[in-house]
Amino acid sequence: MRRSARGDVDPFIVMDVMERARAAEAAGRRIVHMEVGQPGTGAPKGARDAVAAAMEAGPLGYTVALGLPELRARIARLYAEWYGIELDPARVIVTPGASGAFILAFTALFEAGEKVGLGLPGYPSYRQILRALSLQPVGLPTSPEARYQPVPDDVPPGLAGLILASPSNPSGTMLGREALGALADRCRETGTALISDEIYHGIQYEGRAISALEVDPDAVIVNSFSKYFSMTGWRIGWLVVPEAEVRRYERLAQNLFICTTHASQVAALAAMDCTEELDRNVGVYAANRALLLEGLPKAGFTDFAPPDGAFYVYAGLDGISQDSLDFAGEVLERAGVAVTPGLDFDPGRGGRTLRFSYARSTADITEGLERLTEFMSRR
Repeated sequence: MRRSARGDVDPFIVMDVMERARAAEAAGRRIVHMEVGQPGTGAPKGARDAVAAAMEAGPLGYTVALGLPELRARIARLYAEWYGIELDPARVIVTPGASGAFILAFTALFEAGEKVGLGLPGYPSYRQILRALSLQPVGLPTSPEARYQPVPDDVPPGLAGLILASPSNPSGTMLGREALGALADRCRETGTALISDEIYHGIQYEGRAISALEVDPDAVIVNSFSKYFSMTGWRIGWLVVPEAEVRRYERLAQNLFICTTHASQVAALAAMDCTEELDRNVGVYAANRALLLEGLPKAGFTDFAPPDGAFYVYAGLDGISQDSLDFAGEVLERAGVAVTPGLDFDPGRGGRTLRFSYARSTADITEGLERLTEFMSRR
C-alpha cells in the first residue's frame, strides 16, 4: 500500500484522553472532565433561535466561499468594539473552524519545506497541520520567566512564519502590547509572516487581549466562535488577511471547503449579539480560575504561571512525576478526573507538565479539585 509521509503526524493526545474518559463513562463511572478546552455551555439562546427560524424559512445550502456578507461585516464591527480598529469586512474570511483557518493560512503563505516557528509549549495541532502540509514546524522553547511566551531573541532568522497565541493554550498567558509589538518588529526584520491565534480573545481576567492587528496591520489573524462564543461543535471560525491576498484565500477556500456550514454562519451572526449571556460564561471561568489558583497548590501542584485568559492552568510535575502521560492515566483511573499530559504541548519537556482545563461548570471543577486532593494525599 502507498503511504504519504504527510500522514505521519502524532496523535492529538487530549482526544485520546477524551476517548478513554468516554469508555470509562460507558462502563458506568463518573468522570470529571478537566482535559478538553471546551466550554460546558452550549451556543447562546439567540444563536439557537436564529438557526431554528432559518430552517423554517427555507433550505440552508451553499453560501459564497468567503462567508455570508452580513456575518463578515459583523465580525469586522467586532474589531471596532474590542480593539478600536476600523476593519474592512472584505478582509474577513469565514472558515470551518480555526482548524480550517490554519489550513488556508499555511497553504496560502508557505511553500512546501519552509520552516514555521511556534512557541513551546503550544497548541499541538499547529505542528501536525504544518507537517501534513509538508512544512517544517520549528519549536521555540519558552521559559516560565517569560510566562511561556516567545520573546524576540527566541525567533531565529530563516523562518517563513511565526505562530503566536495570546491568550495561549496551554498556559493561558497573554502578550502585552509592548511584547507583541517587539515580536512583530522581529518578524519584519527577518521577513517572517506573523500569524496570530486569537481564539481565546474575550476570555481574559485582567485588562484586555491585544490583537496583532494593533501592532502589525499585515498580520494574519485566526479566530473562532468555539471559545468565547461557546460554539465548539458548530465548527466555525474566521481569518483576517491583508486586502491584496483575499482573492488567493478565496480560491483556496472555494476548492478546499466550498463554504462554511450555512447553519453555523447563521448561528454565529446571532451569537455576536448575545454579549450578556456570553459574559456570564466568562464569569464562571473566572470563578473556576480562582478555585484552581487556591486549590491546586493544596493538592500538591505548585508550579504554574497564573493564567491571564483562556481556561487552562499549565502545571509542572517536578517531584511528582517525570511521565505526564502515565501520570494522567493514573489520575483518570484512580481519581476519575481526566487531565491532559503536557506531551501534547511540548514533546521535549512535556513529560514533566500537565494541563488542567476549567471550562466546565463550577460544580465540576469543585468536584475535580476534591478528587485530585484526595488522590494526591493517598499517592
